Amino acid sequence: MTETTIGPATRGADAVGGVDIRIEEDASPIVRLIARTITDSLRANGADSVAAAAQSTVAVRSHDTPQAATISISNGAVAVSSGVFTEPDLTMTVDLNARLALVGEPVGAGDLAAAAIALLSPPLPDWKAAAESFWAAARTVPGIPDMLVAITEGPDGLDQHVVGEGETHYVIAGPPELLAGIFSGADDLIAALSTGLVGVRGTLSQLSVLVAASWKVRYDV
Repeated sequence: MTETTIGPATRGADAVGGVDIRIEEDASPIVRLIARTITDSLRANGADSVAAAAQSTVAVRSHDTPQAATISISNGAVAVSSGVFTEPDLTMTVDLNARLALVGEPVGAGDLAAAAIALLSPPLPDWKAAAESFWAAARTVPGIPDMLVAITEGPDGLDQHVVGEGETHYVIAGPPELLAGIFSGADDLIAALSTGLVGVRGTLSQLSVLVAASWKVRYDV
């Protein structure tokens, strides 16, 4: 397996929070999703979870698809690879479309579970800050509109945040936590739309481009 360091905002950096994060080349979506999630967790919380899980392997399995990955933690590095080909210290079954939420209880080393759960549960950013970083990453997607208009309803009524400038725009509205999840990559846009809690306004071609942008952020590609 060839490994490379990744990070959603610092691709090519040597470490995040003092920890190297590595994935194989041509990594599968679940590998990219897990690695991006761990990167966000380390940025928010530092390396405490990695230190608590030192010298361990964690298998992560999808609860409703055959997808699986292995997290290997050793010597200040976290490597995420496709499949599970060794006996792990801990096995976790998660919902890939619910921010890697546990489905059932982890199997294996009990003291490792808390650290692994922390690594896979980064806090959500502020929805406006997330919109800014999302649009910065999305600008390279062909066909992206000039502006993103995000709307949510808070205690003082409707709150709108506009990112970018120009003639074309796309509107997305929903609860602030769900907007933050979509913009940070924690939530899949298509899955969020299916809940009925998120609404969009724009052309079908713009929606296609916005989905591509959301995948770019979610899978760090």
